Amino acid sequence: MKELLKLQSITYEIMNAILFEKINATVKQGEIIGLIGKNGSGKSTLLQLIRGNAHPTEGEIQWHGTNMAVAYVEQEQEHYEVKEATAKEAELMAKWNLPMTDYQYMSGGEKLKLRLAHGFAQDAGLLLLDEPTNHLDERSMEVLINHIKRSKKTIILVSHDRYFLDKVATKIWSIEEKKLVEHKGNYTGYQKWREQKRITQQREYEKQQKQIERIETQMKELTSWSQKAHAQSTKQEGTKEYYRMKAKRMDAQVKSKQKRLEKELQEKKVEQVKPNHEVQFSIQSNHKKGKRFLEVKHLNKSFNRTSLFKNVHFTIQHGEKMALVGPNGSGKTTLLKIIMGQETAEGEVWLSPSANIGYLTQEVFDLPTEKTPEQLFYKETFEERGKVQNLMKHLGFSASQWTEPIKNMSMGERVKCKLMKYILEEKDVLILDEPTNHLDLPSREQLEQTLAQYTGTLLVVSHDQYFLEKTTTNQLVVANNGVAKQSKNMLSIEDDFLEQRMRLETERQEVLGKLSFLQQKDEVYVELDKRFQELTKQIKELS
Repeated sequence: MKELLKLQSITYEIMNAILFEKINATVKQGEIIGLIGKNGSGKSTLLQLIRGNAHPTEGEIQWHGTNMAVAYVEQEQEHYEVKEATAKEAELMAKWNLPMTDYQYMSGGEKLKLRLAHGFAQDAGLLLLDEPTNHLDERSMEVLINHIKRSKKTIILVSHDRYFLDKVATKIWSIEEKKLVEHKGNYTGYQKWREQKRITQQREYEKQQKQIERIETQMKELTSWSQKAHAQSTKQEGTKEYYRMKAKRMDAQVKSKQKRLEKELQEKKVEQVKPNHEVQFSIQSNHKKGKRFLEVKHLNKSFNRTSLFKNVHFTIQHGEKMALVGPNGSGKTTLLKIIMGQETAEGEVWLSPSANIGYLTQEVFDLPTEKTPEQLFYKETFEERGKVQNLMKHLGFSASQWTEPIKNMSMGERVKCKLMKYILEEKDVLILDEPTNHLDLPSREQLEQTLAQYTGTLLVVSHDQYFLEKTTTNQLVVANNGVAKQSKNMLSIEDDFLEQRMRLETERQEVLGKLSFLQQKDEVYVELDKRFQELTKQIKELS
């Protein structure tokens, strides 16, 4: 394949901190590159460098050809200028069933689809997509996947969606420890390769440490014998020269071994494997059960003469874990706003007056961006400040970010800032609107575990099937102007099919995780590897 561009020793600094340094990579025509990394590692910044909206501190981006047009689809913007759609854009908008309405009245998924349509419609050889799956329902996700696969464009996309990356990526770029790692293949292939590489590195490190220990032990013995020989050379008459020569030989051996060891370490020093990036937090609640938390009766809601809800009835009990699901534009976020009293509607909405509710909106621009975490989470005592700073550390923030304005944070870091409020406070009820958007994989996985153990009431909107499988037990389905309460054993045939595929994907990820810590000679390795192949085959049959 023809090489389009090359990153050559790219270093980028911001606020006197190095975001990444001396990274090298190539982009070839037709590649679909999945750019991954933890929140704040510089993924969006790297797209801006390639786009030409920022410049590296050191190094250069070398383009092969001078007329390469670059299109860019941003992950989210507070303001977006809507221009008249071209014929090609209109065709894509129709595929995504976009309504003919003002941008401000669109749902998060509809806004994203409009931006995607604009990006794909441009006559550009290189397309940059920043978080292109946020807010998308399953049907829209499949449309995007199929469009990417059929597209002749070269694409670099930032994503934390495991399923999406497995479906479309032909190469992975991973930003780790301020470096960029390239791997041909999809996300699952990259993870398997990475873990095997880590195991090999750890073995080599341990082997080298044993060799260093052996040589240092020999050096200590020789040094001890040399010291004795030097002592003997000053005491015994007639044998002084013998012991002096013996001591010199041993000193020479010690120096020789020392030089050989230093040379070997200089040529090939194996570093100890650094632990994987982990995120740790928990959310406590004052547990309540057996009483109603919410009751909705005769609910009606319309926008611009378009009906969202007609005569809706449902209840949620304390302690229930409910997923609010439905296609883009069906009114999920609007329903949450009605429940929270932020949107008016006809009908009756009753909330338990004793409920202590935490409401996480899907907005990332509703934080006071000029403030720092120190100002946002102001605490009077040293002990309280220490608790907040410790939580920030466990969420993956650096110590310097305590006094840096929120406007300098990545979108994922802003979401974590919002989550901190509910981690620090005990809430009986959590209402979460797309909480996994922008979060890196370790943060998503930790949020899954935390909410699975959460004893309060949960109402969550998400299109992440892995996430919903782990955290919820029932669902409210928003469709056809209604809201229907269902348990997971009442799903439609189509939903059952999707759930089956999701379970297989989840199990395959767990099997892959176990395989990564085993060696091929281990007894269970063969069995697990066989199961991995079986699961991969079953997933392909369902795709």
